Amino acid sequence: MHDGSVAELTLFADYRQIHVFDEGSQTDLGDAWTDQADEDRLAVGEDSVALGTTVNVDVTVSVEALDGPPTDDNIDFDHVVEASLHCSSGRLVIMGCTDYEPDAARFSVSKGWLRLRASRSNLDRAYQADLDSADDFATMERLRLQVWSAGAAAPSVVVRRWIEPE
Repeated sequence: MHDGSVAELTLFADYRQIHVFDEGSQTDLGDAWTDQADEDRLAVGEDSVALGTTVNVDVTVSVEALDGPPTDDNIDFDHVVEASLHCSSGRLVIMGCTDYEPDAARFSVSKGWLRLRASRSNLDRAYQADLDSADDFATMERLRLQVWSAGAAAPSVVVRRWIEPE
């Protein structure tokens, strides 16, 4: 991907997860799903990240490779997290939790440490529609992934938190 280019995907968020990882990663994120990770909707390994979704159906995913950190537009989103991951292959894989990895989308990125910002929107409407949310774009959960080269790993952060309605 080139800076500023955007790829659009529709992925099945089985187990309410979307995975982003270095091609060839052997990391098992099962143990990374702590109580805090569930609350943050973010599980992190050294070369992989799992993003928790609100629904267990298709979600729209846009992917952007950037030259540096994105501008602050967090007010436009419901839930925003950032994490670091190491990409030794220069190829990032993005897929639903149970997708068939050989068929998953792949993107060329810089080798080394990357920073990933995951910004999710339309969460209230997707939550209310639940399993029917994928039937209409107006109710689909939307996930924007922005990735850029980083000199080193940095702590994961929740920039903006969405609280599930009771």
